[in-house]
Amino acid sequence: MRRAIYPGSFDPVTFGHLDIIRRSACMFDEIVVGVLSNSAKNSLFSVSERVSMISELTRDLSNVRVGSFDGLLIDYAKEIDANVIVRGLRAVTDFEYELQIAQTNRVESPKLDTVFLTTSLEYSYLSSTIVREFASYGGDISRFVPAEIIPKIMAKYNK
Repeated sequence: MRRAIYPGSFDPVTFGHLDIIRRSACMFDEIVVGVLSNSAKNSLFSVSERVSMISELTRDLSNVRVGSFDGLLIDYAKEIDANVIVRGLRAVTDFEYELQIAQTNRVESPKLDTVFLTTSLEYSYLSSTIVREFASYGGDISRFVPAEIIPKIMAKYNK
């Protein structure tokens, strides 16, 4: 079985993230969306809230499951028996950083490959940071995230 992990903070999950999840679900037997618990970051949503939102938004994809982890990605990949990491690339600047991480992961875990998917053009500008920025000022985020989660995001900003 080809099990891949798509790791990230997903704070919040965007149309760009969902695009990568759907596309990678067609490539692998199973995709595990790994929500990173990073205590160094001041997240908008808790890990359990992010897991819940992504689970709800991907419920129609039978080969996608959502989990969470902290610590090293390579350790989580071993724990869930994933042999591929999926990463989305928006721009050349993403590639430089992601390549460095992929090479480091490969040195530490030689059986773990990384696959890079370029984002669909319509989402190439999109990031969770942009969503949070717009939402914090009460901006329209309907082009960035699914309608189901807009009230949850806006509630975090009392909008």
